[in-house]
Amino acid sequence: MKFIHTADWHLGKLVHGVYMTENQREALEQFVDIVAEEKPDAVVIAGDLYDRSVPPTDAVELLDEILFKINVVLKTPIISIAGNHDSAERLSFGSSWYKHSQFYLSGKLTNSFDPVRINGANFYLLPYAEPGVVRQILNDDTIHSHQDAMKAMIGKIEESINPNEPNIFVGHAFVLGGQTSDSERMLSVGGSGCVTADLFEPFSYTALGHLHSPDAIRHQTVKYSGSLLKYSFSEAKQNKSISIIEMDEKGNFTQRLRSLNPTYDMREIEGYMEELLDPQFYEKQRSHDYLKITLLDEGEIIDPINKLRQVYPNVLHLERKIELTDLKKKQSFNSIKSEKKSELELFEQFYSDMTTSEFSEDKKSAMIGIIEKALRGEVVR
Repeated sequence: MKFIHTADWHLGKLVHGVYMTENQREALEQFVDIVAEEKPDAVVIAGDLYDRSVPPTDAVELLDEILFKINVVLKTPIISIAGNHDSAERLSFGSSWYKHSQFYLSGKLTNSFDPVRINGANFYLLPYAEPGVVRQILNDDTIHSHQDAMKAMIGKIEESINPNEPNIFVGHAFVLGGQTSDSERMLSVGGSGCVTADLFEPFSYTALGHLHSPDAIRHQTVKYSGSLLKYSFSEAKQNKSISIIEMDEKGNFTQRLRSLNPTYDMREIEGYMEELLDPQFYEKQRSHDYLKITLLDEGEIIDPINKLRQVYPNVLHLERKIELTDLKKKQSFNSIKSEKKSELELFEQFYSDMTTSEFSEDKKSAMIGIIEKALRGEVVR
């Protein structure tokens, strides 16, 4: 059994006001080429095909085009589930007849936990569902968290699972300890949205979606494929990939990663305005990438974003280093204020932060006098 594990395409994604659809198209065309080359027994998409429950028209058309190429043109079975960004009802449309071309799409959770069987391997599909939905479907009032829900659903699977065959779990979840990024939507407040990795022990391989890094967790059998592309600057240093899984009849597997290389990467650079606009610098850069630029200049700069966009047309975010430093100092000062320190203690802390000089007894005495006058409403000269 050979299958490709991918997830979190987020078609229709808007990043800093820019639609990623064309970049997504390029990446997915590369993905189709990989499917044609690898000739897998199945393609697994572990949720979040779309970025929102009502995706834009061009995102719907792109998904239709890519799935048609994989499933109909390349005659490759597809196994897919809904994620927390998808509309379960919309994805479920047509699923009853998709199966006739070996396109197994699970949008809405049901009380049937039978696997999809392909080439001797069993794929168990669990689309994303809130604990309340699972509680209602299973008629189990003890389910209150995602951990409770996942444990109960896997318990249903274990009632009929054959441990002597390869069993693959396909889900969309936040495994405890996983590394997050800014572009992932919280499943719930606090820790109740997490599930523990030990729940997936009955399975040879667990193909997950939700966390956007393929290195989100380190586990022998529980894996995230990561997102199709970088969707926030917190992901700028991640290496996006898809997972090629080859599994024997006992469930033992090997994993290979294959990268997708879109025309426009998402990167962070910093420097002084003069340096960034110097041809000797920018001619060595991929200047059309989606960029977050941090300026090191301290003085006033007139219209910096438009000056930079003459050279870097896809600047999505601009920051000033000095503004970030000032913000950190302000946050530090607010934190000190919240500690209920006296006026003298606050000034002493401020003095030590702003200078390298010692706050001597003479300075302290002078400051005490100034503070006392200020508190009495006297004019301090």
